[in-house]
Amino acid sequence: MNHKDYYSILGIDKNADAAKIKKTYRQLARKYHPDVNHNNAAGEKKFKEVVEAYEVLKDPEKRKAYDQYGANWKAGQRQQGQQHQYQQQGNTYAGGGFGGGDYSDFFESMFGSGGHRGGSGRSPFQQKGEDVNASLSIPIEEAYHGSSRTITFTTPTLSPDGQVENKKKTLHVKVPKGIKNGGKIRLKGQGGPGQNGGAAGDMYIRFDIEKHPIFSVEGADVFLTLPIAPWEAALGAKINVSTPAGAVKLNIPTGSASGQKMRLKGMGIPAKKPGNLYVELQIVLPPAENDKARQLYQKMQELNFNPREYFGVS
Repeated sequence: MNHKDYYSILGIDKNADAAKIKKTYRQLARKYHPDVNHNNAAGEKKFKEVVEAYEVLKDPEKRKAYDQYGANWKAGQRQQGQQHQYQQQGNTYAGGGFGGGDYSDFFESMFGSGGHRGGSGRSPFQQKGEDVNASLSIPIEEAYHGSSRTITFTTPTLSPDGQVENKKKTLHVKVPKGIKNGGKIRLKGQGGPGQNGGAAGDMYIRFDIEKHPIFSVEGADVFLTLPIAPWEAALGAKINVSTPAGAVKLNIPTGSASGQKMRLKGMGIPAKKPGNLYVELQIVLPPAENDKARQLYQKMQELNFNPREYFGVS
């Protein structure tokens, strides 16, 4: 289905006034009328195009709808989901009659079958406003507990004279408890304004969890690398660990190794399906920076511990 350039069909400028449109139409209608162009298929086709173009451009409401949506009629049709039908009445032109309803698919996609031939009850083509996308960075603690934020953004708004202009808008946004990294919420009707009575668009807010010095996030799961002392790994220990949900006491098993992972079930982000908190142990050796520490390492050396025993070398 091809777009119809009604201005080109009449051979007029887009800023042409009503008088110019009417005068040009009369000239073309006389030139291409079937009574003048007997058995001329090309002339009849041109005549129909001229009548259709005049039907739209002579009507201020149809012309406004065409100027706004004509070049992007498919998107408007999808967003609206339905067409506002114009009642079909008899058509007249200067110099003769023309059968009603004989219009292109493009015309009917915008104005309904046949369009409206004057009179009252006109309803310009409606279009839902544009959806607006925004992002908001939050600390991991807010993903666990939820919070409220105030955001300010710029959005297209209809002015009193019907023009679209950008204005600053402030909204109070509730950060849902359990929101995942990259999760979105929809604020209905907070997007761009609708056209010709169409519904306003929606606002979609994406939440990005800020980078944390200790925790990392994948979906609803949270990861922590936990430093422990060699004796805590060797002998076992109970240590306090801070998590976004609060402090917990963690049991370090006897004989733990560096890189060993522990899972705290359900202690990740409390989403609809709660995530887990994964703790990876990292053994940290005390530095041999004084005599006491060096003496301790020398005693350990006397244990003849060989960490490369399975490498086949001594």
